[in-house]
Amino acid sequence: MQALIFAAGLGTRLRPLTDDRPKALVEVAGVTMLERVIRRIVAAGVKEIVVNIHHFGDKIVDFLNGKDFGAKIVVSDERDFLLDTGGGVVKARKFFSGEEPILLHNADILTDFDLREMEFAHLASGADASILVAERDTSRYFLFDNERRLQGWTNVVTGEVKPPSLNPLTLRRLAFGGVHIISPTVLDRLARYSRNLPAEQRGKFSITTFYIDECRSIDVRAYLPAAPYKWHDVGKIESLREAEADMQKA
Repeated sequence: MQALIFAAGLGTRLRPLTDDRPKALVEVAGVTMLERVIRRIVAAGVKEIVVNIHHFGDKIVDFLNGKDFGAKIVVSDERDFLLDTGGGVVKARKFFSGEEPILLHNADILTDFDLREMEFAHLASGADASILVAERDTSRYFLFDNERRLQGWTNVVTGEVKPPSLNPLTLRRLAFGGVHIISPTVLDRLARYSRNLPAEQRGKFSITTFYIDECRSIDVRAYLPAAPYKWHDVGKIESLREAEADMQKA
């Protein structure tokens, strides 16, 4: 398995901590989020990792150059223009080769489920993409059928549904967990999707939007780990404190 860590975010909800550093280099219980994610990915047997950068990108470059993580790590540079997750994968696609699946992992997601089990489940399912999901309270949900195949999306606050023809009451609502695996064939689909966007959106788009728009033609499956696991989205000061408290208990 290969990997891409999304570390290009602006981290606005973590200010003032991100006033002088990228979100990925904010420390959680004394260790940066980026280091925690890299070491977890390497422990799962991944030897080639791409990290995308934008906000204070030079600091991430310096950080990576100063550490030996036991894997080849390269940078996908978005310092000139932030591309969002879908555009970020398209820009980084030149770094991926072969038939191995590609793990996509947000730098601000700290979790401890077994990534190797997710990889095995992805390969066994034959899916084009497998996305970590959970039954968690949120405003936006992916919608899945009884075979855990993605059918669409809904915002329960606004009532919006995509595609509008879906009846969300007949489908299972699951919240996205910021970790997913794609097969290499999805890279070409992403690039084609990007080219077909309106000119003002071209190149910059969310991969979740791609999943929703393309789920009728590609197989996107829900992945729910069998064993209990910890999960923290360290996007806000409050969630950072919660993650620190959880880790200090361990």
